[in-house]
Amino acid sequence: ERRNSTLVESHRFGLEMFALRAARIAKLSCWAPIVSRCVSTIEKAEFDLESFAYHRLENVVPTTTTATRDEMLTYYLRMQSIRKMEDSASVLYREKIVRGFCHLYNGQEACAVGIDAAIRPDDAVITAYRAHGWTQTRGAKIKNILAELTGRATGLSQGKGGSMHMYMKHFYGGNGIVGAQVPLGAGIAFAIKYRGEDNVCIALYGDGAANQGQVFEAYNMAMLWKLPVMFVCENNDYGMGTSIDRASASTDFYTRGDYVPGIRVDGMDVLSVREATRWLRNT
Repeated sequence: ERRNSTLVESHRFGLEMFALRAARIAKLSCWAPIVSRCVSTIEKAEFDLESFAYHRLENVVPTTTTATRDEMLTYYLRMQSIRKMEDSASVLYREKIVRGFCHLYNGQEACAVGIDAAIRPDDAVITAYRAHGWTQTRGAKIKNILAELTGRATGLSQGKGGSMHMYMKHFYGGNGIVGAQVPLGAGIAFAIKYRGEDNVCIALYGDGAANQGQVFEAYNMAMLWKLPVMFVCENNDYGMGTSIDRASASTDFYTRGDYVPGIRVDGMDVLSVREATRWLRNT
């Protein structure tokens, strides 16, 4: 059973998306007849969402949603773009062109894509050290991300930050200290509330950081001060090489906030992630 929120990958409309993607990149006339037979004329469809689990909430997220052909194509292409970038980064790392740390986002692409589809460009995002995918999702160009990984001056941090330290407007980067981004996210949310803005902050962390004391301190302050922040646990079942069952007495991470309401989302469904985030964003 997939335990917690936002490890997401969608293959809905997969054949159609693959065909259109192939048509764009192949640039060979011989592909045209194949593509024309694969492409559907469906413009909009309704989907049943996987069940949610709630903590201190009732059934609040809709169990069905609709998505257009263009939306699904966009989600698929963005996830594929992240995957191909990370595959390239992996090759560069093995060839020792990327030095130091290189934490890849493979398999978690739709987490970033699904959440990003439900928030605004001026909402704040802060994440852990597995940051390449989120950096691209928030608008960075692939060439600048790879330049940062390889220590080039054209990188997002002028080649000085590397894998874990990339920043953009409204994106407060990866953070190399385990769990440190969670209280920082609460601080960003405090600034949003202090300035009277209607934005939110998304503070992401992995299951490996879920037992950090600073995480629970951030929960407390966020609830006490009613801060506009969403804490998202990207649970991939392992903190580095240690399984969650060996590291956590309770693996129901969506309940670990105690007085903070939580939702467990099927991370294999990008639309479920989008709809849960959309409901939280607008609440």
